[in-house]
Amino acid sequence: MINVAIIGAAGLSGLELIRILTRHPHASLQVLTSGKYAGRSACDAFPELGDVELVFQQHDAALNGCDVAFLAIPNKASMELAPKLLAQGQRVIDLSGVFRLRDTEVFRTHYGFAHTEPETLKQAVFGFPEINREIIPGAKLIGNPGCYPTGALLGLLPLGDLMAELAVAPVIDAKSGVSGAGGRVEDDATNFMEVNENFKAYKVFEHQHTPEIEQVLEDCTAYDRGRHGAVVFTPHLLPLGRGILSTIYLHFNEAMDPDAIRRRFADFAAREPFVTLLPAGRGAELKMVQGRNDCVISLFHDATAQKWVVLTAIDNLVKGAAGQAVQNMNLMFGVDETAGLK
Repeated sequence: MINVAIIGAAGLSGLELIRILTRHPHASLQVLTSGKYAGRSACDAFPELGDVELVFQQHDAALNGCDVAFLAIPNKASMELAPKLLAQGQRVIDLSGVFRLRDTEVFRTHYGFAHTEPETLKQAVFGFPEINREIIPGAKLIGNPGCYPTGALLGLLPLGDLMAELAVAPVIDAKSGVSGAGGRVEDDATNFMEVNENFKAYKVFEHQHTPEIEQVLEDCTAYDRGRHGAVVFTPHLLPLGRGILSTIYLHFNEAMDPDAIRRRFADFAAREPFVTLLPAGRGAELKMVQGRNDCVISLFHDATAQKWVVLTAIDNLVKGAAGQAVQNMNLMFGVDETAGLK
């Protein structure tokens, strides 16, 4: 059994981790922490969890006997705690954004504060199984990808070397439920009255997930920021709880062979357990993926075959957060990658 701690278990991603791990055939929950609910059992604080009787502890609880700790806490808290856990011999899967970007100056620009753990950052493996499946098993620290980058990148990575043929950088128009854009925090942006019967863009040209998308594209495809320009990524807030639909616009210099493009995506989906290419003409929808660790993809092109639209749908709390984190755990500990997720 893999003995597991969840730090920040009462947040939305933390609760999703509890739901997944309580049915996981190779995992045993040992420690749950929450500053707000410390001293209360999980099933008392959240009856929807059923019979999970573990009691929430404070965030500084001892993790003796745990094999891995999931950090579902804010950025600065993760940056402070992760090095301490690593020094204790703990393996860490971090769901915050502090161990994703390699460039600390880019991090400072987009997150608004300095990265104080550059040496720890060097140990981090970007936890995107579709590209780092071979190195994740040896990782001590996983930087779990952001939800928006997950949805966008799964719709772009199959293009690989064809990204060199783009006339301009990809345009990614992404729409998320409230849990992907602020969680439970009742601030001016995500409280019910602001979101209900409303629809808006936010962090236009400023979102911290833009450099994360660009970093992976430059690593894994022929996209070149210097030649193609910056990716245009615009997130929008939907008046619903969960899910991300990404509409990705691509303009190539020349016509692309539709059959060849479809084969690339079909081959990608065939080897990836959580990716599905939908039949031609069928669009991705959020209801196809809600509650599942899956990404569904649709492909469309105009009459010239130079202009393409790729649609992807994921559940931001599962494939975009907790589910992907468990997928990484499975790889780290040598169990079936789909364990607890199918």
